[in-house]
Amino acid sequence: MKILKAPFGAGAMTRKDGIEKGPDKIVGFFDSFYMSEGGLLSLFETEDVAVDNSNIGASHEAVFEAVQKSCASREQVILLGGDHSITYPSFKAFVKHNPGAGLIVFDSHPDVEHHMVPPTHEDYLRTLIDEDLLESDKVMLVGVRNPTKEEKKYLDENKIKNYSMKEISLEGVREVCDAVMSVARQWPKAYVSVDIDAIDPAFAPGTGYPEPGGLTSREMIYFIQRLKLMRNIGMVDLVEVNPDKDVNDMTSRLAAKLIVELG
Repeated sequence: MKILKAPFGAGAMTRKDGIEKGPDKIVGFFDSFYMSEGGLLSLFETEDVAVDNSNIGASHEAVFEAVQKSCASREQVILLGGDHSITYPSFKAFVKHNPGAGLIVFDSHPDVEHHMVPPTHEDYLRTLIDEDLLESDKVMLVGVRNPTKEEKKYLDENKIKNYSMKEISLEGVREVCDAVMSVARQWPKAYVSVDIDAIDPAFAPGTGYPEPGGLTSREMIYFIQRLKLMRNIGMVDLVEVNPDKDVNDMTSRLAAKLIVELG
């Protein structure tokens, strides 16, 4: 499996410093895992994406080209960020080769603010939808717990399925995972994007926007292990790990664990 490392943080705007260190830090912990919980030893080939942290547009283009190349060669790819804006060029390249693909997003925020040019980590999802690269009924958000009023309005108007943390706590992780998988199985291909702040900061403090009341590390691992079983999962990204804000490397180690479980 190929790991594309995109050490890009400029799309995080005011809280960007340190995010560019995430990919290398995460990959550095791979060797601390002997095997996945499924009893497999994951072997990863890593490749750096040549991003420019002073140029969002050029960096997005570099991510687009790297993902497109991997999709064209039918490689299994995991993209490591970096900030969440890289999901925009990555999914754009992915859907070019997989028409009608859907997107499952684990995040504490919906990221559907008024879109900017180029997209940032606050509006990449809205931009994908508004540019008709992604159908609103092929989006599922999991773990949201602090949307703005404008974002809530956009989700409601576009009928975007949002499994909030409140709903997850009431219905249960298994039931929500079953619901997500039952819908996603109907898509031609599925792309999974994991913003590390979907996880409670008690387990993953190393991120720019820590939000209380998130998923536990075990719950996130459960989701990953279940989703991995779906045959139409085509690509995964993991973003927003900031080693400069971490405590005892907890977040980077957890991110590495999630990747190992995907391998």
